[in-house]
Amino acid sequence: MAKTKIVILGAGYAGLRTLKQVQKEHLDAEITIVNKNEYHYEATYLHEVASGANPPEKISFPIMSVVDQKQTNFIQDTVVMVNKDEKTVELAKNGTIEFDYLVFALGFESESFGITGVDEFALPMVDIPTAVKVREHMHAQFAKYNETKDETLLSIVVCGAGFTSIEYLGELTQQMPKLVKEYNLPADKISITCIEAMPTLLPMFVEKLSTYGIQKLKDRGVKFLVGTPIKEVTPEAVVYQENDELKEVKAKTIVWTTGVKGSSLVGKSGFEERRGRVMVAEDLTAPGYPTIFIIGDCSAVMDKTCDRPFPTTAQIALKQADNVAKNLAAKIKNQPIVPFTFKSQGSVCSIGNNEAIGEVMGHNLKGYPASMMKKVIENKSLMTTGGMKVMFEKGRFDLYH
Repeated sequence: MAKTKIVILGAGYAGLRTLKQVQKEHLDAEITIVNKNEYHYEATYLHEVASGANPPEKISFPIMSVVDQKQTNFIQDTVVMVNKDEKTVELAKNGTIEFDYLVFALGFESESFGITGVDEFALPMVDIPTAVKVREHMHAQFAKYNETKDETLLSIVVCGAGFTSIEYLGELTQQMPKLVKEYNLPADKISITCIEAMPTLLPMFVEKLSTYGIQKLKDRGVKFLVGTPIKEVTPEAVVYQENDELKEVKAKTIVWTTGVKGSSLVGKSGFEERRGRVMVAEDLTAPGYPTIFIIGDCSAVMDKTCDRPFPTTAQIALKQADNVAKNLAAKIKNQPIVPFTFKSQGSVCSIGNNEAIGEVMGHNLKGYPASMMKKVIENKSLMTTGGMKVMFEKGRFDLYH
């Protein structure tokens, strides 16, 4: 009798944790994991690479460090299409592979919301290559300044004020004194502007915490434009609407962090979706397809307390992965499945290496204690996806004040 074929697409938080847990089940199965890169990266720390605070190697580790080669085959390739009825996956280089069970965990993409000029002129921050590009682009502008004295070269606009935006601004402002010295720049000419369409900043936190975090960034020179939707991005400016008037901020570095969507392959593969996310069944399978699990950034799970989908975070992705591993084993063994449930443990938003705000297990934290908790959470995440060795190699142990 042929072994059950399990295919996992993506090696982000959801995909890699699923692999780790499924391998522990020691099923009579052939496991294949497909990912376009040979490494897993901690997506919650892309802002550190984009700001120059840390190199890519600090936030990534090899997928093979998790792969049990007795059970699992790793294919480094790009997914082209999932044929859900035929139970096959088309790959760019390796042709077509078959599956009995599929875990779709391909991650997120930048969302432009159809705004003119975003795809052409703004810099997204969705993976390591794009984060490196943000850093390199900014450095290139700074390097040109002393030749031209063009002050738009020293102007940075961050579009959006979500978690990624605020964490990027936190690291960037802490790196700025070093950059000023490195490129011999006039510190008073540096301009950092954050433009946000929503009327409030960091609404997921209580007002005391959000005010603390935003004030820290303002004290470091960040200017916030709030309740001002972006209308267009040009090569040298961001056009926004304030009341009924169109205005612009001139800048040569425009970073786009307004939001993300699930993988475009969700829609291309024929799943019913909205912004790349599928409203999954209670066992995290695609409706009508009990052998196809969709988790992480491509899944939508309703939070019944507010009748809205839970935000796509690393925390929920890891919990989904644990549930999928159990349910995969249950389905193969013809045992009852366990419905997925989730209760957030809170969240922490960094505003630099030793500054953060957060709400964890019902407790509000700010400043150094919050930043320490952020590092503890990161270390736990590394342990969850990569194991003890990876945690000690890549973990955050600079818990000093």
